[in-house]
Formats: sequence, structure tokens, C-alpha cells
Amino acid sequence: MENFLNLSFIQRNLLIGSIMGDGEITKIYPNSRRKNHSYREHYGIEQENYRTWKASFFPNLFYLTKKSQTMRSKSDPLFTELFPYFYNNHSKQIPIMLLKYCTSPYFLVALYLDDGSLSISKRINHQNKKIYLTPHVYLYLQNYPKEELEVLQQHIFDTFQINFKLSKRRDGYGYILKGTSTDLTYNFLNLLSPITLTCESMYYKSNWEWRLKQEEEKFFKQYPKYQIIASSSDRFKNYTAGEVRKMILLKKNGVKDIEIAKTLGRSYWSVVYKLRELRSEGIL
Repeated sequence: MENFLNLSFIQRNLLIGSIMGDGEITKIYPNSRRKNHSYREHYGIEQENYRTWKASFFPNLFYLTKKSQTMRSKSDPLFTELFPYFYNNHSKQIPIMLLKYCTSPYFLVALYLDDGSLSISKRINHQNKKIYLTPHVYLYLQNYPKEELEVLQQHIFDTFQINFKLSKRRDGYGYILKGTSTDLTYNFLNLLSPITLTCESMYYKSNWEWRLKQEEEKFFKQYPKYQIIASSSDRFKNYTAGEVRKMILLKKNGVKDIEIAKTLGRSYWSVVYKLRELRSEGIL
């Protein structure tokens, strides 16, 4: 594991999450001249910016071939080293023995942005003219057996205190990981937010405030007189004058956005957007 352990802490977490997600370690076929495996990750054109962002963490390892829409590496001893952890009889598996290295949110970021989804269910009350939106996060990992997902589920809970549940599917091995409460959704997205803030092209998955605004604009066109209410909307209620004064004071004293969010009991994204609004108004 020398090559793997020579990677930085962030690189190890991103790489494992990526291989478990959309990535693959290429096979070496009989009579091939190659001595080592390589990495390959296909993407659609709409996710090119995300792959550019991901590759930036591995400047000496990954590069993009835009014509084939692939993020790839050259043959490298690193992937020869990792291959047996991710493949059993050439079938992909969760690298159980490597999960002990997956203790950074960067691991979940790769897994979620590759194979996750921010799904929004709606309930419309026409009598009261209100639309209720409830966000849920999913990890679509149905290509892994149930018993492996159970190990991953426990690891995520033990390491990050995020309690995903197994949910049945008809395809693959029949199970995915699902967030079953809005609190889990907000906690999960807040955990990832200091990282995902730097990848704007994936805000539709990672940034609830941004996504909520998109949903509000969509429903406003169809129901212009209806009120949009997000579940646990107290987290996104308007800021009081006292909160704004405290936020400005903290920011001027050099307090980081994530610490301001904790102090105010607000989500990280909510604070980021409010600060941006205050700057645009010339208040900060």
C-alpha cells in the first residue's frame, strides 16, 4: 500500500469515494503490454466542470480527455495496488479493508456527487394555497450487495453520525442507501458544504438554499399566489435584525462562516448567502 499511503489525506478519501462511485480501475488483459492498471471515469458533458474540479486535487495523476468525456490516468502502480480491494473476480465490490481510511467528508463528497441525489417531494394544499417541499438524499449504490452496503452504512454512521437506511430497489442487488428524515438531509449537506461550496456546477445536489430557490421559481410560474414552505423551514426563516448585527460583528472580527453558522444555529449555506446579500447591499 506504499503508493496509496503516499497520497494526502484528502486524496485518499476522494479517490476511494470516486472508485466506489463512477470510477473504475481498468483491467489488464492477457498478452497486454501494460504492467499496471489505470483509472477511468466517464461523464456527461453537463458534468465536465465537476470532473475538472475533482481532477484538480490530483494534478499529477488525473487528466481529462474531453473528446471521449473521460477523466483518466496513465497506467500507474497505485491502481495495480488498489485493484484487488475493489474487484473480486472482476466484479466491483466495496473495499471493506480500506474504509478505515475514509474518515473525511471528502469521501462522502465523491460518493454523493457521483452516485447521490437530492430528491424533493412536494405536497400542495390548494385550499390554503401552500406548497410544502421536503428534501431527501439518496446514495444509489444498488450495484453493491446488501451485506456490503450494511458495512458501509455502519461505517458512515460510526464516522460521520449520518444514519442512512437501506431502501429496496428493483435493479442491481436491490438496495440503496436513503436518508429518511429532513434533519438527516440538512446535517448531511451541511457536513459536505465547506467542500461542495467550491464546486458550483453541482449545487443542484449539494446546495439546498440554491436548489430551493430554483424550486420556488419553478412553482411560482405555475402557482404565483401560493406560499412555498420547506420542511423544517425555521432553519431558513428570515434573519432578525439582531442576527444580522451579530453576523456583521462576527465577520468583521474574522470569524469563519462555518463558526458563524454554528453560533446562530443556521445552516452553513444560509449564512454564506446572507453574507453575500449583505455585501451586495453595501452593509458589510
